[in-house]
Amino acid sequence: MAWDEFRRGKKNRKDVQEFGFNLEDNIFQLYQELKNQTYKHSKYQSFYIQDPKLRHIHKATVRDRIVHHLVSWFLEQIYDKSFIIDSYSCRIKKGTHKAIKRLNKFSFPISKNNTKGFYALKCDIKRFFDNIDHKILIDILKKRIEDKDFLWLISEIINSFYSGDKNQGIPLGNLTSQYFANIYLNELDKFVKHKLKIKYYIRYTDDFVILNENKDYLKKIINLIREFLRDNLKLSLHPNKIIIRTHHQGIDFLGYVTLPYCRVLRTKTKKRMFKRINQNNIQSYLGVLSHCDSHKLKQKLNGIIEIW
Repeated sequence: MAWDEFRRGKKNRKDVQEFGFNLEDNIFQLYQELKNQTYKHSKYQSFYIQDPKLRHIHKATVRDRIVHHLVSWFLEQIYDKSFIIDSYSCRIKKGTHKAIKRLNKFSFPISKNNTKGFYALKCDIKRFFDNIDHKILIDILKKRIEDKDFLWLISEIINSFYSGDKNQGIPLGNLTSQYFANIYLNELDKFVKHKLKIKYYIRYTDDFVILNENKDYLKKIINLIREFLRDNLKLSLHPNKIIIRTHHQGIDFLGYVTLPYCRVLRTKTKKRMFKRINQNNIQSYLGVLSHCDSHKLKQKLNGIIEIW
């Protein structure tokens, strides 16, 4: 099952074809290694991508990525129902566009249908994936996972990578990293929702937004969140990415800017779109524009299509 899920859309890649050539032998060998606990995670292939900022990606081997799919499937079964509704990254029927729609939905009751102003606090966690503490993550996992064999396998994946400090960091590029990220920051979600009793809160990976009528209250909770992250998760807020704006100024979140009567594409996203656009991706960009008020931009893109 994990093999079938993994190879979807990757059948023409050389490393996938090589593994598939002796599929039965490779799968049975992997099964025996997992069963006997002799499985060892291989080293990663390291490279950089521009997306839009420079990101350091670590790519695992095919056999390891099959194991990642297997582990991720089980983690999803165990954890997804325990997550808050407003966590939107790497979850079925969630995603960036659902998060943006939720932000827009929140704006109506808090603004009394756009008759009253409010504030949005937007924060970002500094070097989040690089700073996830291995011991803290494993301790969090032990709260819900009792199976020692599964914990052994999870620990093998977590400890296969480190960034700087030997006991911290998970790699960008692993499917499991997305699930570990949600599990790790679920601790923050519970603190925000259950301890601080914040009603209007949305998180996508390490970016989150909190809405409130009172600007001073938002300023106050910054320190409470900062202390929680430091003391419980060994994380810190990015000092240059703590922003409080009014609804009328626009809430910049996940590539869109939400305003009282419209939603527009972020200027940087717009510029990047026209820089990268080609015949292979133009339909994807039209899909992005379908989630905001973008009549003029759509006309411009359609003009490009007519030229092609």
